[in-house]
Amino acid sequence: MPINVNNPEADALTRKFAEMAGVGITDAIVIAMKEAITRRRAAETPLETAARLREKHHIVLAGRARKPLPGAVFDDLWGDERGHDSGRADD
Repeated sequence: MPINVNNPEADALTRKFAEMAGVGITDAIVIAMKEAITRRRAAETPLETAARLREKHHIVLAGRARKPLPGAVFDDLWGDERGHDSGRADD
């Protein structure tokens, strides 16, 4: 099934990639998509990034630091007991 690209930027990028890779347009699309999928699958999750950075900088979390904060902490951050501060004077 043919791919119809009506976006000038997509066309230009595909042609540039094809030239760089020394392949035709179709092969360039296949290569680029395979590479993009591989990169996405290999990307770190935020938890993995945090763990890697802790290890790199020799930071050890105590058991208590690994537990989620209670909701009251977030309520405190927002400025009232309901968890939000609308900024209205009559609130």
